[in-house]
Amino acid sequence: MMGLGMRFRALVAAVGVLFLAVTVDAVADSKVNSVRLWRAPDNTRLVFDLTGPVQHSVFTLTAPDRLVIDINGATLGAPLNVNTSNTPITAMRSAQRTPTDLRVVIDLKKAVTPKSFSLAPNAQYGNRLVVDLFDNAADAAPPPAPTPSVATVPAVPVTPAEPAIKLPPAPAGKRDIVVVIDAGHGGEDPGASGSRGQREKDVVLQIARETQRQISGMKGFRAELTRTGDYFIPLRGRTEIARKKGADLFVSIHADAAPSAAAFGASVFALSDRGATSETARWLADSENRSDLIGGAGNVSLDDKDRMLAGVLLDLSMTASLTSSLNVGQKVLSNIGRVTPLHKQRVEQAGFMVLKSPDIPSILVETGFISNANEASKLAASGHQQALARSISSGVRQFFQQNPPPGTYIAWLRDSGKIAQGPRDHRVNPGETLAMIAVRYQVSPATLRSANNLSSDELKIGQHLTIPGTELAAKE
Repeated sequence: MMGLGMRFRALVAAVGVLFLAVTVDAVADSKVNSVRLWRAPDNTRLVFDLTGPVQHSVFTLTAPDRLVIDINGATLGAPLNVNTSNTPITAMRSAQRTPTDLRVVIDLKKAVTPKSFSLAPNAQYGNRLVVDLFDNAADAAPPPAPTPSVATVPAVPVTPAEPAIKLPPAPAGKRDIVVVIDAGHGGEDPGASGSRGQREKDVVLQIARETQRQISGMKGFRAELTRTGDYFIPLRGRTEIARKKGADLFVSIHADAAPSAAAFGASVFALSDRGATSETARWLADSENRSDLIGGAGNVSLDDKDRMLAGVLLDLSMTASLTSSLNVGQKVLSNIGRVTPLHKQRVEQAGFMVLKSPDIPSILVETGFISNANEASKLAASGHQQALARSISSGVRQFFQQNPPPGTYIAWLRDSGKIAQGPRDHRVNPGETLAMIAVRYQVSPATLRSANNLSSDELKIGQHLTIPGTELAAKE
């Protein structure tokens, strides 16, 4: 009987080993194949690329500062090599704690506040584990320098001989009009892609930088960027940045794709409280709003407000800012139509998350379809980027000339009667040059070029030029 018992126990043990082996194979079927890193002004994002879903936990250690990431149900598929310069990370190491549990230890220069979440596969990537390392407020890093993959748009040269325009000095307490320019996507979210590898996140950052340069060059205006490099900002975070910067207007710049490669043309969107006004608008809105999940904020309500109050606030935001948004949007669209074909001749309305700010007029500019080979080539060209930026800045300037916020320098000029005239029209006569016309109307050639979207000083007889009010001259 004892021999039989021993054989039974041996059989049970063998079955147990077999069961354990099957369980290990079933649980540890995910691999960590790579890690990617992006540095933002106030945080560092790590994205671990996985072959399948996993469970994870994160905790910190001190003396020295470290971050420990336990990834359950995974093994290491490849070395975790990443450039950690300009980040709080000094080193990254890993070890297999058990056949099914991988531990990653990140050595830190200073303490950070971690946040982590998992992401399901999307069109660009498979399963991912995202770990954000937020800087402490006392030692937050300065904004990163532009990444080498994103070319800086060169400034348009200004002729030294241009006549200077003397404007009244700004009185104390009269602030600039603040325009916040948002380059869509960024970091691990590349946005749409062109047939030759053009990436939306790169193209729109170049256009945003040039738009910022042009708007900041106008006296009485200051433009700020939501992102200055290649890193991701959640959609709600973009409008929060605009609010913190005191924005009078929020402009989000995109270059999206369409199901049909034949789709072309630029569009301008404002917020709709009844949903999208066309199938194209609805498709684009869904595409943009889904990318907010990359930031892990897809189901987060507005700060400490409950869902009902958050909904009421969003309704109020649509009502309060929609008129101004449509107004400035139409001016921007009209100017864009002078340099590139339009997808629609009027401002469209859709439920883009970045437009849902309760107190800031907001527009979204689709500069073209990067999925269209011809438009993708144009969008990557610096000359076309400058022309698009001139169109946006011209529309913004025209709107605020008519609707300056109280307490601003432009409002002071208008209210004190120091604005000589509003916009005028001039027909080019034989023998006239841009410099001669500028002297006649006491504006600079740079202002005339910007107001009329001119890429050079060449004029044609009979050509009509818009002469802006003198308060819109370029800063000296």
